[in-house]
Amino acid sequence: MRYSVVLGLHTLIWVLLTASFYCQKPSVVNIGAIFTFDSVIGRVAKPAMEAAVSDVNADSRILRGAKLRLFLENANCSAFLGSIEAFQVLDKGVVAIIGPQSSAIAHMISEIANGLQVPLISYAATDPTLSALQFPYFLRATQSDDYQMAAMAGLIDYYGWKQVIAVFVDDEYGRNGISALGDELERKMSKIAYKLALPVQFNQSYLTDLLHKSKLLGPRVYVVHIDPDPRLRIFQVAKELQMMTSDYVWFATDWLSTTIDSFSPMNRTSLAVLDGVVALRQHTPQSNRKSAFMSRWKEMQKEGLASSELNVYGLHAYDAVWTVAKSIGRYIDEHENISFSVLDKLLELKPSEIQLRKLKIFDGGPLLREKLLETNMSGLAGEVRFNREDRNIVSGGYDVVNIEKMAIHTVGFWSNYSGFSVSPPVTVKRGTSSYPPLDQKLGYVTWPGGNTVTPRGWVIAVDEQPLRIGVPKRVGFVEFARELNDSHKIEGYCIDVFMAARKLVPYDIPYRFVPFGNGQSNPNYDELVKMVAQNVFDAAVGDIAIVKNRTMIVDFSQPYATTGLVIVAPVSNSKSNAWVFLQPFTWELWSVTAASFVIVAVVMWTLEHRVNDDFRGPPKKQLATMFLFSFSTLFKKNQEDTVSPLGRIVMVVWLFLLMVITSSYTASLTSILTVQQISSPITGIDSLIASNWPIGYQVGSFAYSYLTESLYIPGSRLVPLGSPEEYERALRQGPDNGGVGAVIDELTYIELFLSRQTDFGIIGQTFTRSGWGFAFQKDSPLAVDMSTAILKLSENGELQKIHKKWFCKMGCPGDKDQDTEPNQLHLISFWGLYLLCGAFSVVAFVVFLIRMIYQFVRYKKRQVNHPSPVSTRSSNTQCSQVISNFVDFVDEKEEAIKRMFQHDNPQVQVC
Repeated sequence: MRYSVVLGLHTLIWVLLTASFYCQKPSVVNIGAIFTFDSVIGRVAKPAMEAAVSDVNADSRILRGAKLRLFLENANCSAFLGSIEAFQVLDKGVVAIIGPQSSAIAHMISEIANGLQVPLISYAATDPTLSALQFPYFLRATQSDDYQMAAMAGLIDYYGWKQVIAVFVDDEYGRNGISALGDELERKMSKIAYKLALPVQFNQSYLTDLLHKSKLLGPRVYVVHIDPDPRLRIFQVAKELQMMTSDYVWFATDWLSTTIDSFSPMNRTSLAVLDGVVALRQHTPQSNRKSAFMSRWKEMQKEGLASSELNVYGLHAYDAVWTVAKSIGRYIDEHENISFSVLDKLLELKPSEIQLRKLKIFDGGPLLREKLLETNMSGLAGEVRFNREDRNIVSGGYDVVNIEKMAIHTVGFWSNYSGFSVSPPVTVKRGTSSYPPLDQKLGYVTWPGGNTVTPRGWVIAVDEQPLRIGVPKRVGFVEFARELNDSHKIEGYCIDVFMAARKLVPYDIPYRFVPFGNGQSNPNYDELVKMVAQNVFDAAVGDIAIVKNRTMIVDFSQPYATTGLVIVAPVSNSKSNAWVFLQPFTWELWSVTAASFVIVAVVMWTLEHRVNDDFRGPPKKQLATMFLFSFSTLFKKNQEDTVSPLGRIVMVVWLFLLMVITSSYTASLTSILTVQQISSPITGIDSLIASNWPIGYQVGSFAYSYLTESLYIPGSRLVPLGSPEEYERALRQGPDNGGVGAVIDELTYIELFLSRQTDFGIIGQTFTRSGWGFAFQKDSPLAVDMSTAILKLSENGELQKIHKKWFCKMGCPGDKDQDTEPNQLHLISFWGLYLLCGAFSVVAFVVFLIRMIYQFVRYKKRQVNHPSPVSTRSSNTQCSQVISNFVDFVDEKEEAIKRMFQHDNPQVQVC
């Protein structure tokens, strides 16, 4: 019984003591800080954190009466030493660790912090991968390089550069930062062309060798992302290598602004080496607290408490201490006490000199982490608030600074919600993160060399390493590109076009032609293009067709020649001339047609002269009217109306004849100008495929892949041909004698081939459309500039002159008429119509003549019985007088004759 009472009493005492311990608020709260003391950032972080601790302890409300104790440990720029120092700090019962400044050390300590549930708040580790879910206890109190590289990519895109060279330190900070830059540039259709990695502890000779080699590369835009370097070694070496001239562009991440902000006024003379450099600086808005702290910093310098000028990381370090302190204060309000417990797995370890078994887990770590994420305050560097997704502080944007004549000028600002602006981010209304590119604006920048004009930012090649240009070493059609007697001297139509375009490019292009091919057969052009894509050649110049599969791996210039696949086969050609319009009719048909116009003119004048005033008048007028009336029926309605019934009958028949003749002439002339009489049954690509005849193609051309892959023609039907002579021989032999039924090749080759041949011609229409261009590596800026130059050559006529120089010595290809002899229209095809028209004309004329003779006889009888003033001649005249009188009678108007007969016998009607 007594034993039970004693046991109960002990239990009660233990419970009361335990409850008292957990309810007791701490009097001192320990936090740790790990960083490199003797560094650009460390020299400002240490006094800034000590000042923050002093300010926190000066206000008892922050920790609810408790004091904040800061344990500082020096990592000495070593991840190994930093890890050891982390264990040293954790052994002192800290509830949070501030730092480290190095991303590499932060990776190591974050794993330790995760295991012991101790929040790690870094004010300088900017590696974006630290925000991974792998490190839930890592919080970043400065801006991540994700934001900085978005700003840098935007800056590069703002000036229109597509390729850059990245210089970086080869650790987690450098590699991951440059990786983020590559991702951002890719979104803007740009890229990092080359990466120059530096060891963490690089020396000047290594740096000199690396930068010197980079001078042979094309891009001239450098992005430097290294640790802060007070000696500015990269720019010192660049200046020695003549790389700080107007041809170069130098960007630096915020390491440079941090470095130069830390310089004392006496050390600002070293800024001379930075003339023209553009850098980013984390934006910190102006505030009264910031101004007061900067004044206080000056006093600390005088007292020897601070040995460096204040930079932005000093502000972040100060804010980090306050962030931890306020979060601890809120934690104490809820939990009241701070407790640790032993990790069971550590107890299982065997005892050793390394007292890992003494390490304890911070029980309140998850809660304190939540309190840190809930932070929302205004610090010296601006707003302090964390994104829960990545545990990064909300980005405050960046200043864009330009160093000119040892002075630092702010030329603009960047934020992830407004882009570039000349106004600070705090004055811009917050909105969506997407912003119109046209609204972006920066101030004037002075570039290296003192140039205010934006540099081109790249060179195609240098004299030490000229552009490697592959040129096909052709065997056939050598007019396009050829090597002269293995002399490495290249000439040809394509070469002249390239040289002319090169003169119009606004910069020098050192180059070297490299023949491609064995000289025994035409090279494979697909392989040539692949070698450009694989960086064996920088470009390819020649008769290179622009086709789909090639455009996927290289960039082409604007086409300088239009072409496409065509079919050539034996044809029977006719020679056209200036008198081609006479070819539709035979000479017999032309003669009969001309005679018909004359006959109809005479007949119509005869029939209309007595009754139609339009056909009367002076002899010259009547002659003109007679022929104009006949020929005008070809084009429009005749101006003179027909009056006599006989004349109208003749006109109807004549107009019908003209309608048939003109329609037939038009159709025949059209056929002559557009149609050929081919000597083979091939009429186009469909009939050629259906014929199963062998088909010739040029060795090395894309025609083979097109015919087999797109038209599904078996490869066994395709016969490789390498020269115009082989074309001619294969076509003349024909499909039955070991030759081919037709050759399929590009139009430009075929035109050149046909300029020397008269027995072959193009069948049908071009069934593919393409062009020839110069091939360049993907995203090569030279492709754009050469395209512009080719367009200028086309506009000023130079391109046509080059074409004439090579292909028009004996007449330009394509100018010679390849049309075949047409079927002429013969008289036998229309003799029925001419006979019908002639018969009607003769009948009408005979009827008219009989009627005139009848009237003339009556007239003569009346003249005998009743002498009339119309004629005073004697009735005993000779035969000639009779004919003359008859003509005069016919020339009289019809109305006059009628009145004469009516006066003589009113009851008699004239027939």
